[in-house]
Amino acid sequence: MEENKHVTIYDIAERLNLATSTISRALKDHHTISDKTIKKVKKTAEEMGFVPNTLAAGLRGNKTRTIGVLIPTVTQPFLSSLISGIEITAQKSDYTVIIMQSHDSYEEEVNMAKSLYSNRVSGVICSLAMETRDTAHFHQFSNNNIPLVFVDRVPKDYNTFRVVIDNYTAGYKATKHLIEQGCIRIAHLTAGSELGNLYNERKRGYIEALKDHNITVEEELIINLNSVTYEDGVKASNALFDLKPMPDGLFAPGDILAVSAVQTAKKRGIKVPEEFKVIGFNNDPISQIIDPNLSTITHPAEKMGKAAAEIIIKNLKSSKNDDAKEITFLNTEVLARESSQK
Repeated sequence: MEENKHVTIYDIAERLNLATSTISRALKDHHTISDKTIKKVKKTAEEMGFVPNTLAAGLRGNKTRTIGVLIPTVTQPFLSSLISGIEITAQKSDYTVIIMQSHDSYEEEVNMAKSLYSNRVSGVICSLAMETRDTAHFHQFSNNNIPLVFVDRVPKDYNTFRVVIDNYTAGYKATKHLIEQGCIRIAHLTAGSELGNLYNERKRGYIEALKDHNITVEEELIINLNSVTYEDGVKASNALFDLKPMPDGLFAPGDILAVSAVQTAKKRGIKVPEEFKVIGFNNDPISQIIDPNLSTITHPAEKMGKAAAEIIIKNLKSSKNDDAKEITFLNTEVLARESSQK
Protein backbone atom coordinates (compact mmCIF):
# COMPACT_ATOMS: atom_id res chain seq x y z
CA MET A 1 0.00 0.00 0.00
CA GLU A 2 1.33 3.44 -0.92
CA GLU A 3 2.02 5.62 2.12
CA ASN A 4 -0.12 8.75 2.40
CA LYS A 5 1.84 11.81 1.36
CA HIS A 6 1.50 15.08 3.26
CA VAL A 7 0.47 17.92 0.95
CA THR A 8 2.93 20.84 1.03
CA ILE A 9 2.94 24.35 -0.41
CA TYR A 10 5.18 22.99 -3.16
CA ASP A 11 2.34 20.69 -4.28
CA ILE A 12 -0.11 23.59 -4.31
CA ALA A 13 2.38 25.75 -6.23
CA GLU A 14 2.82 23.02 -8.83
CA ARG A 15 -0.95 22.55 -9.21
CA LEU A 16 -1.56 26.31 -9.71
CA ASN A 17 1.70 27.04 -11.52
CA LEU A 18 2.59 29.75 -8.97
CA ALA A 19 5.72 30.46 -6.93
CA THR A 20 5.90 28.84 -3.48
CA SER A 21 6.43 32.31 -1.96
CA THR A 22 3.11 33.41 -3.49
CA ILE A 23 1.35 30.37 -2.04
CA SER A 24 2.86 31.01 1.40
CA ARG A 25 1.84 34.68 1.43
CA ALA A 26 -1.66 33.91 0.08
CA LEU A 27 -2.28 31.42 2.91
CA LYS A 28 -1.37 34.19 5.37
CA ASP A 29 -3.67 36.78 3.68
CA HIS A 30 -0.66 38.92 2.87
CA HIS A 31 -1.53 42.40 1.60
CA THR A 32 0.71 42.02 -1.48
CA ILE A 33 -1.48 39.18 -2.83
CA SER A 34 -4.79 39.91 -4.57
CA ASP A 35 -8.06 38.71 -3.07
CA LYS A 36 -8.69 36.62 -6.18
CA THR A 37 -5.37 34.74 -5.81
CA ILE A 38 -5.87 34.28 -2.07
CA LYS A 39 -9.29 32.70 -2.63
CA LYS A 40 -7.95 30.44 -5.39
CA VAL A 41 -4.96 29.29 -3.29
CA LYS A 42 -7.08 28.61 -0.19
CA LYS A 43 -9.70 26.71 -2.20
CA THR A 44 -7.04 24.54 -3.83
CA ALA A 45 -5.32 23.98 -0.48
CA GLU A 46 -8.59 22.77 1.02
CA GLU A 47 -9.34 20.50 -1.93
CA MET A 48 -5.87 18.94 -1.70
CA GLY A 49 -6.13 18.41 2.06
CA PHE A 50 -3.32 20.81 2.98
CA VAL A 51 -2.70 21.26 6.72
CA PRO A 52 -0.29 24.03 7.80
CA ASN A 53 2.75 22.79 9.74
CA THR A 54 2.39 25.11 12.72
CA LEU A 55 5.32 23.50 14.56
CA ALA A 56 7.73 24.13 11.70
CA ALA A 57 6.44 27.68 11.33
CA GLY A 58 6.85 28.22 15.04
CA LEU A 59 10.40 26.91 15.06
CA ARG A 60 11.35 29.23 12.20
CA GLY A 61 10.03 32.17 14.22
CA ASN A 62 11.36 30.70 17.48
CA LYS A 63 7.76 30.66 18.82
CA THR A 64 5.83 27.41 18.93
CA ARG A 65 2.64 28.72 20.59
CA THR A 66 3.07 25.88 23.04
CA ILE A 67 2.85 26.02 26.83
CA GLY A 68 4.87 23.42 28.70
CA VAL A 69 3.29 22.06 31.90
CA LEU A 70 5.58 20.26 34.34
CA ILE A 71 3.75 18.63 37.26
CA PRO A 72 4.37 15.76 39.71
CA THR A 73 1.62 13.52 38.26
CA VAL A 74 -1.61 13.59 36.26
CA THR A 75 -3.31 11.03 38.51
CA GLN A 76 -4.14 13.36 41.42
CA PRO A 77 -7.58 14.99 41.01
CA PHE A 78 -6.19 18.40 42.01
CA LEU A 79 -3.53 18.32 39.29
CA SER A 80 -5.99 16.96 36.71
CA SER A 81 -8.27 19.94 37.39
CA LEU A 82 -5.26 22.27 37.23
CA ILE A 83 -4.40 20.93 33.76
CA SER A 84 -8.01 21.37 32.67
CA GLY A 85 -7.92 25.04 33.63
CA ILE A 86 -4.64 25.55 31.76
CA GLU A 87 -5.94 23.87 28.60
CA ILE A 88 -9.26 25.75 28.59
CA THR A 89 -7.45 29.10 28.69
CA ALA A 90 -4.66 28.07 26.29
CA GLN A 91 -7.08 26.83 23.63
CA LYS A 92 -8.99 30.12 23.66
CA SER A 93 -5.77 31.86 22.58
CA ASP A 94 -4.73 29.14 20.10
CA TYR A 95 -1.95 27.72 22.26
CA THR A 96 -1.31 24.01 22.61
CA VAL A 97 -0.19 22.35 25.84
CA ILE A 98 2.59 19.81 26.44
CA ILE A 99 2.26 17.94 29.75
CA MET A 100 5.23 16.29 31.44
CA GLN A 101 5.34 14.44 34.78
CA SER A 102 8.22 14.51 37.25
CA HIS A 103 6.73 11.73 39.42
CA ASP A 104 7.97 13.82 42.36
CA SER A 105 11.57 13.11 41.31
CA TYR A 106 14.08 15.98 41.24
CA GLU A 107 16.16 14.20 38.58
CA GLU A 108 13.14 13.66 36.32
CA GLU A 109 12.07 17.28 36.82
CA VAL A 110 15.51 18.47 35.65
CA ASN A 111 15.34 16.23 32.56
CA MET A 112 11.77 17.27 31.72
CA ALA A 113 12.72 20.96 32.03
CA LYS A 114 15.58 20.41 29.57
CA SER A 115 13.18 18.66 27.20
CA LEU A 116 10.66 21.51 27.34
CA TYR A 117 13.42 24.03 26.66
CA SER A 118 14.76 22.03 23.70
CA ASN A 119 11.21 21.88 22.31
CA ARG A 120 11.17 25.71 22.35
CA VAL A 121 8.01 26.11 24.38
CA SER A 122 6.61 29.63 24.57
CA GLY A 123 6.09 29.45 28.34
CA VAL A 124 6.25 27.05 31.28
CA ILE A 125 3.87 26.29 34.16
CA CYS A 126 5.33 24.15 36.94
CA SER A 127 4.33 22.59 40.25
CA LEU A 128 7.53 21.41 41.94
CA ALA A 129 8.44 17.78 42.63
CA MET A 130 8.49 16.69 46.27
CA GLU A 131 12.25 15.97 46.05
CA THR A 132 13.22 19.34 44.57
CA ARG A 133 15.73 21.27 46.69
CA ASP A 134 17.29 23.42 43.96
CA THR A 135 15.74 25.37 41.09
CA ALA A 136 18.78 26.11 38.91
CA HIS A 137 17.27 24.03 36.07
CA PHE A 138 14.60 26.74 35.60
CA HIS A 139 17.17 29.47 34.88
CA GLN A 140 17.25 28.38 31.22
CA PHE A 141 13.72 29.78 30.89
CA SER A 142 14.15 32.94 32.97
CA ASN A 143 17.47 33.82 31.30
CA ASN A 144 15.90 33.57 27.84
CA ASN A 145 12.71 35.56 28.55
CA ILE A 146 10.49 32.49 28.46
CA PRO A 147 7.61 33.20 30.90
CA LEU A 148 7.68 30.88 33.91
CA VAL A 149 4.83 30.43 36.39
CA PHE A 150 5.02 28.26 39.49
CA VAL A 151 1.68 26.92 40.76
CA ASP A 152 0.74 25.49 44.16
CA ARG A 153 4.10 23.93 45.04
CA VAL A 154 6.30 26.97 44.56
CA PRO A 155 9.88 27.80 45.58
CA LYS A 156 10.37 30.37 48.34
CA ASP A 157 13.00 32.51 46.63
CA TYR A 158 12.62 32.59 42.87
CA ASN A 159 11.75 35.86 41.19
CA THR A 160 9.02 34.76 38.83
CA PHE A 161 5.22 34.53 38.64
CA ARG A 162 3.40 32.40 41.21
CA VAL A 163 -0.21 31.28 41.58
CA VAL A 164 -0.95 29.97 45.06
CA ILE A 165 -3.47 29.80 47.86
CA ASP A 166 -2.78 31.16 51.33
CA ASN A 167 -1.68 27.83 52.78
CA TYR A 168 -1.01 29.27 56.23
CA THR A 169 -4.57 30.59 56.55
CA ALA A 170 -6.00 27.37 55.10
CA GLY A 171 -4.10 25.32 57.69
CA TYR A 172 -5.27 27.64 60.44
CA LYS A 173 -8.92 27.37 59.31
CA ALA A 174 -8.79 23.56 59.17
CA THR A 175 -7.32 23.27 62.67
CA LYS A 176 -9.66 25.89 64.13
CA HIS A 177 -12.61 23.94 62.71
CA LEU A 178 -11.53 20.79 64.58
CA ILE A 179 -11.08 22.80 67.79
CA GLU A 180 -14.58 24.23 67.40
CA GLN A 181 -15.86 20.65 67.08
CA GLY A 182 -14.38 19.84 70.50
CA CYS A 183 -10.96 18.36 69.61
CA ILE A 184 -8.12 19.05 72.06
CA ARG A 185 -5.47 16.56 70.88
CA ILE A 186 -5.12 17.22 67.16
CA ALA A 187 -2.59 15.39 64.99
CA HIS A 188 -1.12 16.65 61.74
CA LEU A 189 0.60 15.00 58.78
CA THR A 190 3.10 17.06 56.81
CA ALA A 191 5.47 16.49 53.89
CA GLY A 192 7.82 18.04 51.37
CA SER A 193 11.07 19.97 51.48
CA GLU A 194 11.84 23.38 52.90
CA LEU A 195 12.10 24.67 49.31
CA GLY A 196 8.51 24.04 48.28
CA ASN A 197 6.91 25.53 51.38
CA LEU A 198 3.28 24.53 50.74
CA TYR A 199 3.12 21.86 53.47
CA ASN A 200 5.27 23.90 55.83
CA GLU A 201 2.82 26.78 55.59
CA ARG A 202 -0.15 24.50 56.34
CA LYS A 203 1.79 23.13 59.32
CA ARG A 204 2.53 26.68 60.50
CA GLY A 205 -1.20 27.47 60.35
CA TYR A 206 -1.94 24.32 62.35
CA ILE A 207 0.56 25.26 65.06
CA GLU A 208 -0.64 28.86 65.35
CA ALA A 209 -4.28 27.76 65.64
CA LEU A 210 -3.36 25.45 68.53
CA LYS A 211 -1.39 28.21 70.28
CA ASP A 212 -4.17 30.76 69.81
CA HIS A 213 -6.58 28.36 71.53
CA ASN A 214 -4.16 27.50 74.36
CA ILE A 215 -3.62 23.93 73.17
CA THR A 216 -0.13 22.49 73.64
CA VAL A 217 1.77 21.63 70.45
CA GLU A 218 2.92 18.01 70.84
CA GLU A 219 5.69 16.89 68.50
CA GLU A 220 4.58 13.26 68.68
CA LEU A 221 1.32 14.27 66.99
CA ILE A 222 3.14 15.73 63.96
CA ILE A 223 4.32 13.12 61.45
CA ASN A 224 6.50 13.99 58.46
CA LEU A 225 5.87 11.91 55.33
CA ASN A 226 8.22 11.15 52.45
CA SER A 227 5.32 11.24 49.99
CA VAL A 228 1.60 11.98 49.97
CA THR A 229 0.13 8.55 49.21
CA TYR A 230 -2.60 6.34 50.64
CA GLU A 231 0.00 3.87 51.92
CA ASP A 232 1.92 6.62 53.73
CA GLY A 233 -1.34 7.77 55.28
CA VAL A 234 -2.17 4.27 56.57
CA LYS A 235 1.27 3.89 58.13
CA ALA A 236 1.08 7.32 59.79
CA SER A 237 -2.49 6.73 61.01
CA ASN A 238 -1.55 3.44 62.67
CA ALA A 239 1.34 5.18 64.44
CA LEU A 240 -1.06 7.84 65.74
CA PHE A 241 -3.65 5.29 66.87
CA ASP A 242 -0.93 3.42 68.81
CA LEU A 243 -0.30 6.49 70.98
CA LYS A 244 -1.66 6.59 74.52
CA PRO A 245 -3.82 8.57 74.57
CA MET A 246 -4.48 8.63 70.83
CA PRO A 247 -5.41 11.90 69.13
CA ASP A 248 -9.07 12.89 68.87
CA GLY A 249 -8.63 14.82 65.62
CA LEU A 250 -6.48 14.95 62.48
CA PHE A 251 -5.73 17.68 59.99
CA ALA A 252 -4.41 15.95 56.87
CA PRO A 253 -2.89 18.17 54.13
CA GLY A 254 -4.48 16.08 51.36
CA ASP A 255 -7.77 14.21 51.00
CA ILE A 256 -6.06 10.93 50.13
CA LEU A 257 -4.29 11.05 53.51
CA ALA A 258 -7.53 11.90 55.30
CA VAL A 259 -9.33 9.01 53.56
CA SER A 260 -6.58 6.60 54.61
CA ALA A 261 -6.98 7.79 58.22
CA VAL A 262 -10.76 7.30 58.16
CA GLN A 263 -10.48 3.79 56.71
CA THR A 264 -7.67 2.80 59.08
CA ALA A 265 -9.73 4.04 62.04
CA LYS A 266 -12.74 1.97 60.93
CA LYS A 267 -10.58 -1.16 60.60
CA ARG A 268 -9.36 -0.64 64.15
CA GLY A 269 -12.86 -0.14 65.50
CA ILE A 270 -12.40 3.59 66.09
CA LYS A 271 -15.58 5.54 65.38
CA VAL A 272 -15.42 8.55 63.03
CA PRO A 273 -16.41 11.22 64.00
CA GLU A 274 -17.49 10.19 67.53
CA GLU A 275 -13.99 9.23 68.72
CA PHE A 276 -11.82 10.67 65.99
CA LYS A 277 -12.57 13.65 63.75
CA VAL A 278 -10.84 14.25 60.42
CA ILE A 279 -10.47 17.12 57.97
CA GLY A 280 -8.63 16.81 54.67
CA PHE A 281 -7.53 19.21 51.94
CA ASN A 282 -8.40 19.70 48.21
CA ASN A 283 -12.07 18.68 48.05
CA ASP A 284 -11.22 15.76 45.77
CA PRO A 285 -14.19 13.70 44.43
CA ILE A 286 -13.37 10.89 46.88
CA SER A 287 -14.18 13.22 49.80
CA GLN A 288 -17.90 12.94 48.97
CA ILE A 289 -17.80 9.20 48.21
CA ILE A 290 -16.25 7.90 51.41
CA ASP A 291 -18.47 7.10 54.39
CA PRO A 292 -18.61 9.25 56.40
CA ASN A 293 -18.27 12.12 53.94
CA LEU A 294 -14.99 13.94 54.44
CA SER A 295 -14.68 17.49 55.75
CA THR A 296 -12.07 19.29 53.68
CA ILE A 297 -10.61 22.59 52.50
CA THR A 298 -11.48 23.83 49.01
CA HIS A 299 -8.56 24.15 46.63
CA PRO A 300 -9.52 26.03 43.44
CA ALA A 301 -7.41 23.94 41.08
CA GLU A 302 -9.10 24.84 37.79
CA LYS A 303 -9.05 28.54 38.65
CA MET A 304 -5.35 28.26 39.47
CA GLY A 305 -4.70 26.63 36.10
CA LYS A 306 -6.63 29.34 34.27
CA ALA A 307 -4.80 32.09 36.17
CA ALA A 308 -1.40 30.56 35.38
CA ALA A 309 -2.17 30.23 31.66
CA GLU A 310 -3.53 33.80 31.56
CA ILE A 311 -0.26 35.08 33.05
CA ILE A 312 1.78 33.22 30.42
CA ILE A 313 -0.33 34.49 27.50
CA LYS A 314 -0.49 38.06 28.84
CA ASN A 315 3.28 38.09 29.29
CA LEU A 316 3.88 36.77 25.77
CA LYS A 317 1.72 39.53 24.33
CA SER A 318 3.46 42.26 26.33
CA SER A 319 6.72 43.89 25.32
CA LYS A 320 7.50 44.74 28.96
CA ASN A 321 9.67 42.46 31.07
CA ASP A 322 9.05 43.53 34.66
CA ASP A 323 11.63 42.60 37.26
CA ALA A 324 8.97 42.37 39.95
CA LYS A 325 6.84 39.29 39.34
CA GLU A 326 3.29 39.10 40.62
CA ILE A 327 1.93 36.57 43.10
CA THR A 328 -1.70 35.59 42.57
CA PHE A 329 -3.53 34.40 45.71
CA LEU A 330 -6.80 32.49 45.47
CA ASN A 331 -9.20 31.89 48.39
CA THR A 332 -10.04 28.67 50.23
CA GLU A 333 -12.81 27.73 52.64
CA VAL A 334 -13.81 24.97 55.02
CA LEU A 335 -16.35 22.42 53.76
CA ALA A 336 -17.73 20.87 56.96
CA ARG A 337 -19.09 17.37 56.43
CA GLU A 338 -19.76 14.23 58.51
CA SER A 339 -16.15 13.27 59.35
CA SER A 340 -15.69 16.20 61.73
CA GLN A 341 -19.15 16.80 63.17
CA LYS A 342 -19.67 17.02 66.93
